[in-house]
Amino acid sequence: MAVIYTTHPLHPQANARLTGAGELRVASALDAATLTRECSGADILIVRAPIPPALFAGQQRLRMAIRHGAGLDWIPIGPATEAGVLVANVPGANARTVAEHAIFGAMAVLRCFRMVNRDLRRAGWLAGRSHAEQTHELGGRTIGIVGMGNIGRALAQIARDGFGMTVMSYTRNPAALPDGVAACGLDALMAESDIIALCCPLTDETRGMIDARRIALMKQDAVLVNVSRGPVVVDDALIAALREGRIGGAVLDVFSEQPLPPDHPYLSFDNVVVTPHMAGISEESMMRMGVVVAEETLRVLAGGLPVNLRNPEAVERYRSRFGG
Repeated sequence: MAVIYTTHPLHPQANARLTGAGELRVASALDAATLTRECSGADILIVRAPIPPALFAGQQRLRMAIRHGAGLDWIPIGPATEAGVLVANVPGANARTVAEHAIFGAMAVLRCFRMVNRDLRRAGWLAGRSHAEQTHELGGRTIGIVGMGNIGRALAQIARDGFGMTVMSYTRNPAALPDGVAACGLDALMAESDIIALCCPLTDETRGMIDARRIALMKQDAVLVNVSRGPVVVDDALIAALREGRIGGAVLDVFSEQPLPPDHPYLSFDNVVVTPHMAGISEESMMRMGVVVAEETLRVLAGGLPVNLRNPEAVERYRSRFGG
C-alpha cells in the first residue's frame, strides 16, 4: 500500500479523495530530524513546512514532493531533482484568499483599526471614536503591485474594479500585464504608490529587494504590504522607517523568522498589522488546495506525471527509478 506523508492535516474533501489510495500519515513534528525519519518509506510527500535537503537522500520509494500551495521555497528542488523525485505545486488556488487579505490589511491600517479597537475596548466608545478623523479611504489611491502572478492579478482586479484604484506593477513580464495595469520600474513604484503590495516569489533577485534605499523612496503616508516572503524585506530598514514615522504603516503576514518572537519590534507599532502567515489560508482555499493535491497524488500513484510539475529535468531519473 502506498504511503502518503503530509506535514499537516488535509481538508476533509482531500482526505475523501485519497480514501483507498494509500495510508495517510501526518507528521508528529516539523523539525528536520522528525520529517526526515518519518518520511522514510513514503511514496508521496505533501508540504506545508520547510523540508530539509537531506530528506531526499536515500529515499527508495518517494515519487513526489507536492507543495500544498504555490511557493516553492520550502522544497529544496535541487536535491529532489538529484534524487529523481518530482516536485509539484498548486498555483492559483489561494490567490483570491491572499489578495483579499492584502486589501483587508491595507484598510485596517488606513482606518487605524488597531488603535480604534484597543481604545474602544479599554476606554470606551468615545476613546475609540476619537481616531475617526485621522482615518483614510482606500478608494481612489494608487496601488503598486510587485509581482504579477496569480496573486498579483487577483489583487489588481479587486483594487481596480472594487475600489477604483490606479494600479501599477513591477514585473518580469510587463508585456503580459492585465488591461488597466501600468508597468513601471521598482523605484518609481516605491515612490508613486500609496499602497505597495509585495506578491513576488522569494528568489536570489528578490531577497532583500525592499531595502533602506527603496523604503526611503516611499511617501510618508504610504503602506507596505508583504504577502510574499519575509526575506524580501530588510527588517532593520523597515523597523527604522516605522520608528521614525517616515512611512504610513505596514501589513506583514510573512517574516524572516517564523514564528515571530513575542517581543519583536513589529508587534509594538500601532500602524502595523501583523498576521501569522495566514494570508492564503481560509476554509475555501484549504479545500481547493487540498483537492488539487489529492488529484495530483492520485495521478502520480497511477503512473502519470503531475499537471503542475516544476522540475521536468527530474523526469528521466524518475522514470529510471519507477519505469513508465
